[in-house]
Amino acid sequence: QVQLVESGGGLVQAGGSLRLSCAASGRAFSSYNMGWFRQPPGKEREFVAAIRWSGGNSGNTYYADSVKGRFTISRDNAENTVYLRMNSLKAEDTAGYYCAATTKSLLTSSWQYSYWGQGTQVTVSS
Repeated sequence: QVQLVESGGGLVQAGGSLRLSCAASGRAFSSYNMGWFRQPPGKEREFVAAIRWSGGNSGNTYYADSVKGRFTISRDNAENTVYLRMNSLKAEDTAGYYCAATTKSLLTSSWQYSYWGQGTQVTVSS
């Protein structure tokens, strides 16, 4: 079992930055791959970024095209925390942001993830 708690969301002007955190607890956390997803108002949940924590490709990162070059996912193994640094924010980045954990290999699909946090809201004003 893994518990995930997100923080760091808020209201920011377009062009600004935020850093989201996802604190994980539970056993065998280092064996999980981690992802960030978001759900804009009235839309489906979508993939944002992911990072492998296990296996031969440990540390590899993946991004949605819409955030590539602006968002950075990273991890702090000692703190069991995953971060999402978001720069050059746009109004279309407004969404609830969710952290998730999986032992599966396909990291861009939400249905592959077993554990989810409660989410943190990001609102970007234009």
